[in-house]
Amino acid sequence: MDLSLAECNNYTNILKSELVPAMGCTEPIAVAYAAAKVGEVLGEEATHLNVRCSGNIIKNVKGVTVPNSGNQKGIEVAATLGLIGGDPAKELEVIACVTDDDRKKAGEMVRDGFCEVELEEGVPNLYIKATATSANHSAVVLIEDNHTNITLIQRDDETLLEAHKSIEDNENEDSAKKIKLDYKKMSLRGILTYAESVNINCVKPILDRQIECNTAISDEGLKNNWGARVGKTFLETWGDDVKARACARAAAGSDARMSGCPLPVVINSGSGNQGITVTMPVLTFAEEWNISEEKKYRALLISNLVSIYIKHYIGALSAFCGAVSAATASGAAITYMAGGDINAIGRTITNTLGNVGGIVCDGAKPSCAAKICSSVNAAIMAHYMSISDDEFKGGEGFIEDDVEKTIKNMGYIGKIGMKETDVEILNVMIDKVDVDKEL
Repeated sequence: MDLSLAECNNYTNILKSELVPAMGCTEPIAVAYAAAKVGEVLGEEATHLNVRCSGNIIKNVKGVTVPNSGNQKGIEVAATLGLIGGDPAKELEVIACVTDDDRKKAGEMVRDGFCEVELEEGVPNLYIKATATSANHSAVVLIEDNHTNITLIQRDDETLLEAHKSIEDNENEDSAKKIKLDYKKMSLRGILTYAESVNINCVKPILDRQIECNTAISDEGLKNNWGARVGKTFLETWGDDVKARACARAAAGSDARMSGCPLPVVINSGSGNQGITVTMPVLTFAEEWNISEEKKYRALLISNLVSIYIKHYIGALSAFCGAVSAATASGAAITYMAGGDINAIGRTITNTLGNVGGIVCDGAKPSCAAKICSSVNAAIMAHYMSISDDEFKGGEGFIEDDVEKTIKNMGYIGKIGMKETDVEILNVMIDKVDVDKEL
């Protein structure tokens, strides 16, 4: 299979768009970004901040520590800190430069009721509407579908931007943001062809940044006692072979990230946890097997793109645990480094999804590290099954003989089948149902 120049550029542009640095869990950071932006638009000191969020945003902010906040949690904290100390130009690193005074002031403002949070129903899964008011003005910023995708900016009665069309028709918009990304043209065969043929120099800076950032937070998670210490516990319990290290290094990065570590992560599919999961197992096996630098980079391309490919069917936020798609992709890359062809890689994908495809997402929190550990362990087992020519067969559950169809089946289950599950998970998390009564 040969790729056209347009198809190659599409994969490269998807990587450039997806693999960006973010500080902490991306949902509270997106809230902070919306608040920082609305403060900038307001242009004066706000007296009140209202944040209306989709259930998935609330679910993913509730249990995670906001980075650089002094171990504080919650949408109110993320929004208030973003408003008073954030730099919207830094997007997903918006609160990287907040000060001790900012943290103290934000805590006091939250306690005084400065920020009001409300659930918005009937909106996209990723939805954040920040409204700031002052004595003389009001401003609104709306983010939808993507963590930095601002679709509406208003100041008083004037609309400054709507659906990516500003009053200046975006004449001054960064040209990179005008590039159309076509996820529908992705395929497993196309990804493998691209990964094996692209000039590595075109993507090396992106991958170097991913390696540097995600390795640093993984090392931090193994060095110090973050969260529930899943990564450290796994190494202490299961030993120090390559399989254990791959699981532990991925989990350790999440241990640190979910508990407020301020180190940046290069994300995948809008998630730092997924970014860590597509990176660390691949690097661990590459080191163990003395894989050449070029093949390691090509394996990382496979890991990143397969994860994006699986997850794009499901969407940014759902009841499907993104650690599964990311771990599946890292397993595919490990099989590639072992010399596996498209059939072997397809078996690894099938074997992983057939095993842990049902893990649910109940929000961002320390236990995400354990789900990563379990998913990577399943992907490694799937790889070793694959190289022995063992696989789950078509007709077994949602598995098909064609791996592309299996991926689409998983996408349908995650996006459509688990929609009601997503609602009920949120209802349980916000105590909206009496579980004892229902059972």
